Amino acid sequence: MKKLYISLVEGSKIAMSALWANKVRALLTTTCIVIGIVSVTAMNTITDGVDRSFEESMDMLGRNVVFVEKWPWGFGGEYKWWEYRNRREMQLEYVDQLRELVPSASAVSASASRGTAIRFQDRSADNVQLNGATASYFETAGLNIAEGRAFTGEEKQRAAKVVILGNSVAEVLFPNSDPLNKQVRIRGQRFNVIGLLEEQGNFLGLEDGDNRMIVPISAYGTIYDLRWGIQISVQFPDEETLQEGEYEVIGAMRLIRGLDPMEDDDFAINQAALFEQEFQGMKVAIYGIGIFLTGLALFVGGIGVMNIMFVSVKERTKEIGIRKAVGAKSWEIQLQFLMESIVICIFGGVIGVILSIGITELINQIFVAYMDWTTVLNAILLCTFIGLLFGYLPSRRAAKSDPIESLRYE
Repeated sequence: MKKLYISLVEGSKIAMSALWANKVRALLTTTCIVIGIVSVTAMNTITDGVDRSFEESMDMLGRNVVFVEKWPWGFGGEYKWWEYRNRREMQLEYVDQLRELVPSASAVSASASRGTAIRFQDRSADNVQLNGATASYFETAGLNIAEGRAFTGEEKQRAAKVVILGNSVAEVLFPNSDPLNKQVRIRGQRFNVIGLLEEQGNFLGLEDGDNRMIVPISAYGTIYDLRWGIQISVQFPDEETLQEGEYEVIGAMRLIRGLDPMEDDDFAINQAALFEQEFQGMKVAIYGIGIFLTGLALFVGGIGVMNIMFVSVKERTKEIGIRKAVGAKSWEIQLQFLMESIVICIFGGVIGVILSIGITELINQIFVAYMDWTTVLNAILLCTFIGLLFGYLPSRRAAKSDPIESLRYE
């Protein structure tokens, strides 16, 4: 064991000396590995980022919530647009009826949304999502108030002009002041800011979940028509009661709509599971393409390392002969060249990881990416494996060389 340790140390020193003596060649060789590691690490950070963002987005959407709407979420299969278009719209009174008919539900709310602008003095925020909602919407949507308060059922009844702002909207309109109790304008109407939402982050890494504002749905109705676009949210205590609760909601909606037993549902039941099913298919495709491309990049890098190592073995044939002549074992020769291959790959891997940190930050500006210590560790282990794999044949050739012939080599 001690002899192996000494050989590893000596092999590493010889490898570093050889690389330092051929700095340009070593640098060019590591470039192949750098490209491969950057590809692998970037792909890994993107997939990790997508996974994390998706989990957070599903929590934002509500895993234990059933959404009753006119339109189904269009994932796969035939989308019967004309049939859905002719369905009746959702009505606000369904909220009270569902509360009565679905006793297992923990909360029922209604909401509608449109994109619009909001102004405060000389500042404005455009393309903000305006949500009109009932008082229980904060519960079904999993929203918390960071400052101030939510509106009450009484304020909803009298169409009070009050608004709760998302973090992004508040930062644009009130960069250096407290927004609470300030008057803002939405579609020419004055609304009093009574609360600020907790920061939500991006939905699926794309849509800003904080670029929103919430008003009582009755006040929303004074700005936009409530005859269409209403969504009913029915929340259950947990995911385990969701499936049975979904059947209760379907039965209740058929009763509310007055449908005969032979008639098809004229409403859609949507839930987060639809996103998850679609995401799994997309993830398999993304991972498959990513593994192929990164594997190809690493294979090319490994071939580059192997070629350079064959050249190195050829150039140092006499050195190999001298070492064997003074008593070096074949496995010590092989270990020396394996260490050289591994050092090249690890050096390239370190550079690749450093570059990947910057690339991860860049990707985060337009999409999602996440790098943790396991990604770095995996990259270094992968470099070690590539060094062993592609350095084996050149090191084996060096170990098997005849010492007499090697000493004669010029």
